Amino acid sequence: MKVVPRIRDIAADAWDACANPDAATYNPFLSHAFLGALEAAGTVGERSGWHPHHLVLEGRGDAVSGVMPLYAKTHSQGEYVFDHAWADALHRAGGQYYPKLQGAVPFTPVPGRRFLARPGAKEAETELLLARAAIQVADRIGASSVHVTFLTEGEWARLGGEGGFLRRTGQQFHWHNAGYRTFDDFLQTLASRKRKAIRKERADAQAAVEIFSVTGAEITEAHWDAFFAFYMDTGSRKWGRPYLNRTFFSLLGAALADRCLLVFARRDGKLVAGALNLIGGDCLFGRYWGAIEHHPFLHFELCYYQAIDYAIAHGLPRVEAGAQGEHKLARGYLPETTYSLHWLADPRLEAAVARYLEEERSEVAEVNELLREHGPFKRDGNGQ
Repeated sequence: MKVVPRIRDIAADAWDACANPDAATYNPFLSHAFLGALEAAGTVGERSGWHPHHLVLEGRGDAVSGVMPLYAKTHSQGEYVFDHAWADALHRAGGQYYPKLQGAVPFTPVPGRRFLARPGAKEAETELLLARAAIQVADRIGASSVHVTFLTEGEWARLGGEGGFLRRTGQQFHWHNAGYRTFDDFLQTLASRKRKAIRKERADAQAAVEIFSVTGAEITEAHWDAFFAFYMDTGSRKWGRPYLNRTFFSLLGAALADRCLLVFARRDGKLVAGALNLIGGDCLFGRYWGAIEHHPFLHFELCYYQAIDYAIAHGLPRVEAGAQGEHKLARGYLPETTYSLHWLADPRLEAAVARYLEEERSEVAEVNELLREHGPFKRDGNGQ
Protein backbone atom coordinates (compact mmCIF):
# COMPACT_ATOMS: atom_id res chain seq x y z
CA MET A 1 0.00 0.00 0.00
CA LYS A 2 1.27 3.45 -0.96
CA VAL A 3 0.09 6.93 -0.05
CA VAL A 4 0.65 9.45 -2.86
CA PRO A 5 0.32 13.24 -2.50
CA ARG A 6 -0.68 13.91 -6.12
CA ILE A 7 -2.91 11.95 -8.43
CA ARG A 8 -0.49 12.57 -11.28
CA ASP A 9 1.90 10.26 -9.41
CA ILE A 10 -0.45 7.43 -10.41
CA ALA A 11 -0.71 6.36 -14.05
CA ALA A 12 -4.07 7.45 -15.44
CA ASP A 13 -4.81 4.06 -17.01
CA ALA A 14 -4.03 2.26 -13.74
CA TRP A 15 -6.34 4.55 -11.74
CA ASP A 16 -9.14 4.38 -14.30
CA ALA A 17 -8.94 0.59 -14.54
CA CYS A 18 -9.98 0.56 -10.87
CA ALA A 19 -12.31 3.57 -10.89
CA ASN A 20 -14.22 2.99 -14.13
CA PRO A 21 -13.71 -0.54 -15.45
CA ASP A 22 -17.13 -0.63 -17.14
CA ALA A 23 -18.12 1.99 -19.72
CA ALA A 24 -21.79 1.27 -19.07
CA THR A 25 -21.51 2.62 -15.52
CA TYR A 26 -18.78 5.22 -16.13
CA ASN A 27 -18.66 7.87 -13.39
CA PRO A 28 -16.72 10.94 -14.61
CA PHE A 29 -16.14 12.24 -11.07
CA LEU A 30 -14.05 9.20 -10.16
CA SER A 31 -11.87 9.53 -13.24
CA HIS A 32 -8.19 10.42 -13.11
CA ALA A 33 -8.97 13.35 -15.42
CA PHE A 34 -11.56 14.96 -13.13
CA LEU A 35 -9.62 14.52 -9.90
CA GLY A 36 -6.45 15.62 -11.68
CA ALA A 37 -8.13 18.81 -12.91
CA LEU A 38 -9.08 19.71 -9.34
CA GLU A 39 -5.46 19.36 -8.25
CA ALA A 40 -3.91 21.03 -11.29
CA ALA A 41 -6.20 24.05 -10.88
CA GLY A 42 -5.18 24.46 -7.24
CA THR A 43 -8.72 24.01 -5.93
CA VAL A 44 -7.37 20.95 -4.11
CA GLY A 45 -4.00 21.03 -2.35
CA GLU A 46 -1.96 24.13 -1.56
CA ARG A 47 -4.03 26.32 0.84
CA SER A 48 -7.40 24.75 0.07
CA GLY A 49 -7.63 22.58 3.18
CA TRP A 50 -7.92 19.48 0.96
CA HIS A 51 -4.54 17.70 0.95
CA PRO A 52 -4.36 14.52 -1.17
CA HIS A 53 -3.35 11.28 0.55
CA HIS A 54 -4.55 8.91 -2.18
CA LEU A 55 -4.18 5.20 -1.48
CA VAL A 56 -2.71 2.83 -4.06
CA LEU A 57 -2.63 -0.92 -3.52
CA GLU A 58 -0.12 -2.77 -5.67
CA GLY A 59 0.01 -6.50 -6.26
CA ARG A 60 2.56 -8.65 -8.04
CA GLY A 61 4.74 -6.89 -10.55
CA ASP A 62 3.60 -3.47 -9.25
CA ALA A 63 0.19 -3.96 -10.87
CA VAL A 64 -2.35 -1.63 -9.25
CA SER A 65 -5.25 -3.61 -7.81
CA GLY A 66 -7.01 -0.86 -5.85
CA VAL A 67 -7.06 2.90 -5.28
CA MET A 68 -8.95 5.35 -3.09
CA PRO A 69 -9.38 9.14 -3.37
CA LEU A 70 -8.42 10.35 0.11
CA TYR A 71 -7.73 13.80 1.55
CA ALA A 72 -6.44 15.18 4.83
CA LYS A 73 -8.65 18.12 5.76
CA THR A 74 -8.37 21.09 8.09
CA HIS A 75 -12.05 22.06 7.86
CA SER A 76 -15.45 20.54 7.00
CA GLN A 77 -16.35 22.58 3.93
CA GLY A 78 -17.38 21.21 0.54
CA GLU A 79 -18.51 17.81 1.82
CA TYR A 80 -22.35 17.92 2.04
CA VAL A 81 -22.40 15.40 4.90
CA PHE A 82 -22.27 17.63 7.93
CA ASP A 83 -20.11 16.89 10.96
CA HIS A 84 -19.72 20.37 12.46
CA ALA A 85 -21.51 19.33 15.66
CA TRP A 86 -19.11 16.41 16.06
CA ALA A 87 -16.10 18.72 15.71
CA ASP A 88 -17.59 21.13 18.24
CA ALA A 89 -18.28 18.33 20.72
CA LEU A 90 -14.72 17.04 20.56
CA HIS A 91 -13.25 20.54 20.90
CA ARG A 92 -15.42 21.21 23.97
CA ALA A 93 -14.20 17.93 25.46
CA GLY A 94 -10.59 19.04 25.03
CA GLY A 95 -9.83 17.10 21.85
CA GLN A 96 -8.77 18.18 18.36
CA TYR A 97 -10.98 17.27 15.41
CA TYR A 98 -8.73 18.54 12.62
CA PRO A 99 -6.97 17.20 10.70
CA LYS A 100 -9.36 14.50 9.60
CA LEU A 101 -9.34 12.20 6.56
CA GLN A 102 -12.02 12.39 3.89
CA GLY A 103 -12.62 9.67 1.30
CA ALA A 104 -14.62 11.61 -1.27
CA VAL A 105 -14.73 13.55 -4.51
CA PRO A 106 -14.09 17.13 -3.39
CA PHE A 107 -17.04 19.54 -3.59
CA THR A 108 -19.13 16.84 -5.29
CA PRO A 109 -22.03 15.03 -3.57
CA VAL A 110 -22.28 12.40 -6.29
CA PRO A 111 -22.82 8.81 -5.08
CA GLY A 112 -20.41 6.18 -6.35
CA ARG A 113 -17.73 3.71 -5.35
CA ARG A 114 -15.00 4.98 -3.04
CA PHE A 115 -12.96 1.83 -2.37
CA LEU A 116 -11.96 1.30 -5.97
CA ALA A 117 -10.96 -2.31 -6.50
CA ARG A 118 -9.97 -3.45 -9.97
CA PRO A 119 -12.29 -6.24 -11.19
CA GLY A 120 -10.81 -9.66 -10.67
CA ALA A 121 -8.50 -8.39 -7.92
CA LYS A 122 -10.42 -9.94 -5.01
CA GLU A 123 -12.68 -6.90 -4.71
CA ALA A 124 -14.03 -7.50 -1.21
CA GLU A 125 -10.55 -8.13 0.18
CA THR A 126 -9.18 -5.06 -1.60
CA GLU A 127 -11.97 -2.88 -0.22
CA LEU A 128 -11.17 -4.03 3.30
CA LEU A 129 -7.43 -3.42 2.82
CA LEU A 130 -8.10 0.11 1.59
CA ALA A 131 -10.45 0.79 4.51
CA ARG A 132 -7.92 -0.42 7.06
CA ALA A 133 -5.14 1.52 5.35
CA ALA A 134 -7.17 4.74 5.63
CA ILE A 135 -7.46 4.19 9.38
CA GLN A 136 -3.72 3.51 9.61
CA VAL A 137 -2.98 6.74 7.73
CA ALA A 138 -5.26 8.63 10.13
CA ASP A 139 -3.35 7.22 13.07
CA ARG A 140 0.00 8.04 11.47
CA ILE A 141 -0.80 11.70 10.78
CA GLY A 142 -2.72 12.25 14.02
CA ALA A 143 -6.13 12.63 12.36
CA SER A 144 -9.20 12.39 14.57
CA SER A 145 -11.33 10.47 12.11
CA VAL A 146 -11.94 8.97 8.68
CA HIS A 147 -15.09 9.86 6.72
CA VAL A 148 -16.07 8.13 3.49
CA THR A 149 -19.00 9.94 1.93
CA PHE A 150 -21.50 9.17 -0.85
CA LEU A 151 -20.24 5.63 -1.31
CA THR A 152 -22.39 2.77 -2.59
CA GLU A 153 -24.85 0.86 -0.45
CA GLY A 154 -22.80 -2.31 -0.96
CA GLU A 155 -19.59 -0.74 0.34
CA TRP A 156 -21.54 0.76 3.23
CA ALA A 157 -22.99 -2.61 4.18
CA ARG A 158 -19.75 -4.56 3.83
CA LEU A 159 -17.42 -2.15 5.62
CA GLY A 160 -19.72 -0.78 8.28
CA GLY A 161 -19.23 -3.89 10.36
CA GLU A 162 -15.96 -5.68 9.70
CA GLY A 163 -14.29 -2.48 8.58
CA GLY A 164 -14.93 -0.81 11.92
CA PHE A 165 -16.89 2.18 10.57
CA LEU A 166 -20.10 3.74 11.83
CA ARG A 167 -22.92 3.88 9.27
CA ARG A 168 -24.76 7.04 8.28
CA THR A 169 -27.52 7.72 5.77
CA GLY A 170 -28.75 10.85 4.01
CA GLN A 171 -31.09 11.92 1.24
CA GLN A 172 -30.97 13.09 -2.35
CA PHE A 173 -33.56 13.32 -5.15
CA HIS A 174 -33.04 11.45 -8.43
CA TRP A 175 -35.13 11.15 -11.57
CA HIS A 176 -35.60 7.69 -13.10
CA ASN A 177 -36.27 6.99 -16.76
CA ALA A 178 -39.02 4.42 -17.20
CA GLY A 179 -38.29 4.01 -20.89
CA TYR A 180 -39.94 7.29 -21.90
CA ARG A 181 -39.76 8.31 -25.56
CA THR A 182 -40.62 11.96 -24.97
CA PHE A 183 -40.94 14.43 -22.11
CA ASP A 184 -44.71 14.25 -22.58
CA ASP A 185 -44.58 10.50 -21.97
CA PHE A 186 -43.06 11.29 -18.58
CA LEU A 187 -45.68 13.96 -17.88
CA GLN A 188 -48.47 11.48 -18.54
CA THR A 189 -47.35 9.48 -15.49
CA LEU A 190 -47.90 12.48 -13.19
CA ALA A 191 -51.06 13.54 -11.40
CA SER A 192 -53.04 16.08 -13.40
CA ARG A 193 -52.26 19.04 -11.16
CA LYS A 194 -48.51 18.34 -11.20
CA ARG A 195 -48.53 17.83 -14.95
CA LYS A 196 -50.21 21.19 -15.54
CA ALA A 197 -47.82 22.96 -13.15
CA ILE A 198 -44.74 21.66 -14.97
CA ARG A 199 -46.12 22.63 -18.37
CA LYS A 200 -46.76 26.16 -17.10
CA GLU A 201 -43.28 26.42 -15.59
CA ARG A 202 -41.65 25.32 -18.83
CA ALA A 203 -43.77 27.66 -20.93
CA ASP A 204 -42.99 30.65 -18.69
CA ALA A 205 -39.25 29.94 -18.66
CA GLN A 206 -38.99 29.35 -22.39
CA ALA A 207 -41.01 32.47 -23.20
CA ALA A 208 -38.43 34.67 -21.51
CA VAL A 209 -35.23 33.29 -23.05
CA GLU A 210 -33.78 31.12 -25.80
CA ILE A 211 -32.36 27.84 -24.48
CA PHE A 212 -29.61 25.81 -26.15
CA SER A 213 -26.97 23.24 -25.24
CA VAL A 214 -23.35 22.64 -26.19
CA THR A 215 -21.09 19.65 -25.61
CA GLY A 216 -17.76 18.23 -26.77
CA ALA A 217 -15.93 20.27 -29.40
CA GLU A 218 -18.80 22.80 -29.46
CA ILE A 219 -17.69 24.14 -26.06
CA THR A 220 -15.40 27.17 -26.35
CA GLU A 221 -13.48 29.21 -23.80
CA ALA A 222 -16.12 31.91 -24.27
CA HIS A 223 -18.73 29.43 -23.05
CA TRP A 224 -16.62 28.68 -19.98
CA ASP A 225 -16.12 32.42 -19.37
CA ALA A 226 -19.87 32.96 -19.38
CA PHE A 227 -20.61 29.94 -17.24
CA PHE A 228 -17.95 30.89 -14.68
CA ALA A 229 -19.53 34.34 -14.32
CA PHE A 230 -22.88 32.66 -13.57
CA TYR A 231 -21.25 30.20 -11.17
CA MET A 232 -19.48 32.96 -9.25
CA ASP A 233 -22.53 35.22 -9.03
CA THR A 234 -24.90 32.54 -7.75
CA GLY A 235 -22.29 30.63 -5.73
CA SER A 236 -21.14 33.75 -3.89
CA ARG A 237 -24.70 34.41 -2.76
CA LYS A 238 -25.45 30.77 -1.80
CA TRP A 239 -22.18 29.60 -0.26
CA GLY A 240 -20.24 32.79 0.43
CA ARG A 241 -17.16 31.53 -1.40
CA PRO A 242 -17.40 29.23 -4.43
CA TYR A 243 -14.96 26.33 -4.31
CA LEU A 244 -13.85 26.19 -7.95
CA ASN A 245 -11.77 28.65 -9.99
CA ARG A 246 -11.81 29.59 -13.65
CA THR A 247 -8.76 27.44 -14.44
CA PHE A 248 -10.58 24.30 -13.32
CA PHE A 249 -13.31 24.68 -15.92
CA SER A 250 -10.80 25.06 -18.75
CA LEU A 251 -8.97 21.95 -17.55
CA LEU A 252 -12.25 20.08 -17.24
CA GLY A 253 -13.20 21.04 -20.78
CA ALA A 254 -9.81 20.00 -22.13
CA ALA A 255 -9.87 16.61 -20.38
CA LEU A 256 -13.56 15.66 -20.46
CA ALA A 257 -15.23 17.80 -23.14
CA ASP A 258 -17.32 14.90 -24.44
CA ARG A 259 -18.62 14.33 -20.91
CA CYS A 260 -19.61 17.98 -20.38
CA LEU A 261 -23.07 19.28 -21.24
CA LEU A 262 -23.61 23.02 -20.85
CA VAL A 263 -27.18 24.29 -21.03
CA PHE A 264 -27.49 28.04 -21.58
CA ALA A 265 -30.23 30.66 -21.57
CA ARG A 266 -29.82 33.59 -23.93
CA ARG A 267 -31.85 36.83 -24.00
CA ASP A 268 -31.43 39.39 -26.79
CA GLY A 269 -28.19 37.69 -27.86
CA LYS A 270 -26.68 37.75 -24.35
CA LEU A 271 -26.04 34.67 -22.22
CA VAL A 272 -27.81 35.19 -18.90
CA ALA A 273 -27.81 31.76 -17.20
CA GLY A 274 -26.27 28.32 -17.51
CA ALA A 275 -26.13 24.84 -16.00
CA LEU A 276 -23.28 22.33 -16.14
CA ASN A 277 -23.96 18.60 -16.35
CA LEU A 278 -21.53 15.70 -16.66
CA ILE A 279 -22.53 12.70 -18.74
CA GLY A 280 -21.96 9.29 -17.19
CA GLY A 281 -22.44 5.83 -18.61
CA ASP A 282 -25.87 5.40 -17.03
CA CYS A 283 -26.63 8.82 -15.57
CA LEU A 284 -26.68 12.54 -16.28
CA PHE A 285 -25.15 14.34 -13.32
CA GLY A 286 -26.37 17.88 -12.74
CA ARG A 287 -23.63 19.88 -11.04
CA TYR A 288 -23.57 23.67 -11.05
CA TRP A 289 -25.87 26.43 -12.19
CA GLY A 290 -25.85 30.21 -12.13
CA ALA A 291 -27.62 33.24 -13.52
CA ILE A 292 -27.06 36.98 -13.78
CA GLU A 293 -30.73 37.71 -14.45
CA HIS A 294 -33.81 36.43 -12.67
CA HIS A 295 -36.52 34.79 -14.75
CA PRO A 296 -39.35 32.76 -13.16
CA PHE A 297 -38.79 29.00 -13.26
CA LEU A 298 -35.56 29.29 -15.26
CA HIS A 299 -33.63 27.34 -12.62
CA PHE A 300 -36.10 24.46 -12.88
CA GLU A 301 -35.97 24.54 -16.68
CA LEU A 302 -32.18 24.55 -17.05
CA CYS A 303 -31.33 22.19 -14.20
CA TYR A 304 -34.23 19.72 -14.04
CA TYR A 305 -36.37 19.70 -17.17
CA GLN A 306 -33.57 20.10 -19.71
CA ALA A 307 -31.72 17.29 -17.90
CA ILE A 308 -34.76 15.04 -18.20
CA ASP A 309 -35.06 15.93 -21.89
CA TYR A 310 -31.42 14.93 -22.46
CA ALA A 311 -31.72 11.68 -20.50
CA ILE A 312 -34.79 10.64 -22.47
CA ALA A 313 -33.23 11.52 -25.83
CA HIS A 314 -30.05 9.59 -25.04
CA GLY A 315 -31.55 6.66 -23.15
CA LEU A 316 -29.89 7.39 -19.81
CA PRO A 317 -31.57 5.56 -16.93
CA ARG A 318 -31.46 8.42 -14.40
CA VAL A 319 -30.65 12.04 -13.59
CA GLU A 320 -28.93 13.04 -10.37
CA ALA A 321 -29.43 16.74 -9.77
CA GLY A 322 -27.21 17.38 -6.75
CA ALA A 323 -27.69 17.47 -3.02
CA GLN A 324 -30.87 18.05 -1.04
CA GLY A 325 -33.90 19.95 -2.36
CA GLU A 326 -37.40 18.71 -1.56
CA HIS A 327 -38.68 21.10 -4.25
CA LYS A 328 -37.43 18.50 -6.75
CA LEU A 329 -40.13 16.07 -5.61
CA ALA A 330 -42.93 17.94 -7.40
CA ARG A 331 -40.85 17.78 -10.59
CA GLY A 332 -40.54 14.01 -10.71
CA TYR A 333 -37.35 13.54 -8.70
CA LEU A 334 -37.86 10.94 -5.98
CA PRO A 335 -35.98 10.58 -2.67
CA GLU A 336 -33.01 8.20 -2.63
CA THR A 337 -30.93 7.14 0.34
CA THR A 338 -27.26 8.16 0.35
CA TYR A 339 -24.59 6.45 2.42
CA SER A 340 -21.47 7.36 4.36
CA LEU A 341 -19.06 5.67 6.76
CA HIS A 342 -17.27 7.23 9.73
CA TRP A 343 -14.40 6.05 11.93
CA LEU A 344 -13.67 8.10 15.06
CA ALA A 345 -10.51 7.62 17.10
CA ASP A 346 -11.89 9.06 20.36
CA PRO A 347 -14.06 6.38 22.03
CA ARG A 348 -16.21 9.00 23.81
CA LEU A 349 -17.09 10.72 20.55
CA GLU A 350 -17.59 7.40 18.78
CA ALA A 351 -20.13 6.24 21.40
CA ALA A 352 -22.08 9.50 21.24
CA VAL A 353 -22.11 9.58 17.42
CA ALA A 354 -23.13 5.92 17.20
CA ARG A 355 -26.24 6.67 19.30
CA TYR A 356 -27.06 9.70 17.19
CA LEU A 357 -26.63 7.86 13.88
CA GLU A 358 -28.95 5.06 14.94
CA GLU A 359 -31.75 7.59 15.44
CA GLU A 360 -30.82 9.52 12.29
CA ARG A 361 -30.94 6.40 10.07
CA SER A 362 -34.43 5.62 11.31
CA GLU A 363 -35.57 9.19 10.66
CA VAL A 364 -34.08 9.26 7.15
CA ALA A 365 -35.84 6.00 6.24
CA GLU A 366 -39.15 7.27 7.61
CA VAL A 367 -38.94 10.61 5.79
CA ASN A 368 -37.97 8.99 2.48
CA GLU A 369 -40.90 6.59 2.70
CA LEU A 370 -43.29 9.43 3.51
CA LEU A 371 -42.04 11.58 0.64
CA ARG A 372 -42.36 8.73 -1.84
CA GLU A 373 -45.97 8.26 -0.77
CA HIS A 374 -46.60 11.93 -1.52
CA GLY A 375 -44.75 12.01 -4.84
CA PRO A 376 -46.23 13.59 -7.99
CA PHE A 377 -47.09 10.37 -9.78
CA LYS A 378 -50.60 9.07 -10.48
CA ARG A 379 -52.33 7.06 -7.80
CA ASP A 380 -55.42 5.96 -9.73
CA GLY A 381 -56.63 5.52 -13.24
CA ASN A 382 -57.92 9.09 -13.42
CA GLY A 383 -54.52 10.64 -12.85
CA GLN A 384 -55.54 12.30 -9.59
